[in-house]
Amino acid sequence: MRVIRHLARRAERLPGSVLTLGNFDGAHLGHQAIVHRAVARARETAGVAVALTFEPHPVAVLAPAHAPLMLQTLHDRLASLAGLGIDVTVVQRFTRAFAALDPEAFVRDFLLRHVELAYVVVGYNVNFGRDRAGTSETLRALGARLGFGVEVVGPVAAGDGEQVSSTRLRTLLQAGDMPRARALLGRSYALRGRVVVGDRRGRTLGFPTANLHLRAGLLLPPDGVYAVGVEVDGRAHEGVLNIGVRPTFAGGRRTIEVHLLDFSGDLYRRWLVVKLIERLRGEEAFSGPEALRAAIARDVERARRVLGGGS
Repeated sequence: MRVIRHLARRAERLPGSVLTLGNFDGAHLGHQAIVHRAVARARETAGVAVALTFEPHPVAVLAPAHAPLMLQTLHDRLASLAGLGIDVTVVQRFTRAFAALDPEAFVRDFLLRHVELAYVVVGYNVNFGRDRAGTSETLRALGARLGFGVEVVGPVAAGDGEQVSSTRLRTLLQAGDMPRARALLGRSYALRGRVVVGDRRGRTLGFPTANLHLRAGLLLPPDGVYAVGVEVDGRAHEGVLNIGVRPTFAGGRRTIEVHLLDFSGDLYRRWLVVKLIERLRGEEAFSGPEALRAAIARDVERARRVLGGGS
């Protein structure tokens, strides 16, 4: 997949484009349905599947106090779009000046100036332009006048019938409801981080852990212990994840530590993808190292039972 970060600097328009636009944060089932339709339409017309996404999140620019925690880094968002078949992703820097474009100016003076639009594929609840005034009906009217087709997708429901949305997904994740979040994502929620030096306390307890460093601003589920799947260099492992401040040792800084089951080796400075399968318990303070060791042993056994069903 090709990534374009400065569309306005291109001398030529992107030809024969089937474009979809949005934040696509989390790449949940609703996003997947929109992107799959755009890709299918591009293949049907021998065109190019183009995704337009925004960085930073528009709310972070227009109302910073209300900006949502992100479900993915930009790197992971781009990887998700590539995996869904997008040919070109345009990362548009979102500014107040850009937000001030009215819906018609956004389409006529930005999109059509730089992209040869054949179709635009959007979700049913799309909003764009100044004051979020543009809707799917606005796009249909502009398309009829300016010469491109418009296809509207959704709403999309998960397998349990629940409507898929980023807001609902964040609510489930913040509640620690990993199975229902998985239903909206079509996969397990994952954290990707690099292993950094920790205090090595887990090793002294008999359960060595890898201390993960994550990008700031990502949504974390509630503190506690989770059964997880872990990818290391593309190979799958099972594990137990702890998120929290380690109250047994009077900790104050939140850490993210994962113990890989039946694994030996050096993980320092390697990138791990941790897939959260189920929350086993909340964070607890124990009377001392021995009580904590016994609790971790119980966590490991429970995780083995949970993960026996796969990730």
